[in-house]
Amino acid sequence: MRLAFVQFSPSFGKVSENISQALTLADGVEADLYVFPELFASGYQFKDREELKELAEPATGGPTVERLAEWCRRRGAFACAGIPEADGDALYNSAVLMGPDGLRGVYRKVHLFWREKDLFDAAREDAFEVYDVGLARVGMMICFDWIFPEVVRILALRGAQIVLHPANLVLPDCPAAMVTRCLENRVFAVTANRTGIEDRWDEAMTFIGQSQIVNPRGEVLLRLEDEGAAVSIDVNPAEADDKFVTPQNDVFADRRVDLYSELLKPK
Repeated sequence: MRLAFVQFSPSFGKVSENISQALTLADGVEADLYVFPELFASGYQFKDREELKELAEPATGGPTVERLAEWCRRRGAFACAGIPEADGDALYNSAVLMGPDGLRGVYRKVHLFWREKDLFDAAREDAFEVYDVGLARVGMMICFDWIFPEVVRILALRGAQIVLHPANLVLPDCPAAMVTRCLENRVFAVTANRTGIEDRWDEAMTFIGQSQIVNPRGEVLLRLEDEGAAVSIDVNPAEADDKFVTPQNDVFADRRVDLYSELLKPK
């Protein structure tokens, strides 16, 4: 299976232009599954919920999703990309999973970062679904979800071989942390981050790039710095089915769940 990520610097509010830029980059590499950044078409720094509402779209039938659907049909590929999703009065920071036959799944961000808490609604349901796309089983998370080890653990326990991770990272820690997430769960992860600066709040945000693909042994197979590009690599998803560290140590079977009840208690 060939995995790809797209890294670029979108311009806030220029939805059509951003989609075209991202898909043009993606057209330059062959892959079975492409991952685009969080909010890749809209930009990130919404000034308020009203502005967010103007740029949000439904997960079915919206302009971004429709263009992704057409692109996936033409390429015969899958794509995961971040959008501002409108569902009635609710507004979510979401990722869609598209395939040659259209929408396959939607993930709504569980752990909202900073001012996202003033703009978006957090996921209200069991969010961590796993999807079989034929060549692999995949799950989704978005950006700041990386800091919560429970997210990748649940996806891995549910059978995900590859974690798809659209992001707008500004903190420097995620690339290294995802190495640990992959190592402790024996999964692949594709983090697709953006680059550039947005300065629409009282504090500018500089996005770090460093999109990457990590394997189940915690090895970084690909990592970009701050340039815009699409990059792809071949992987064997079945590697993620082997959870043994030694012949006697399985990272799931060796868990002492009888001692972990503290994890379910609120702070």
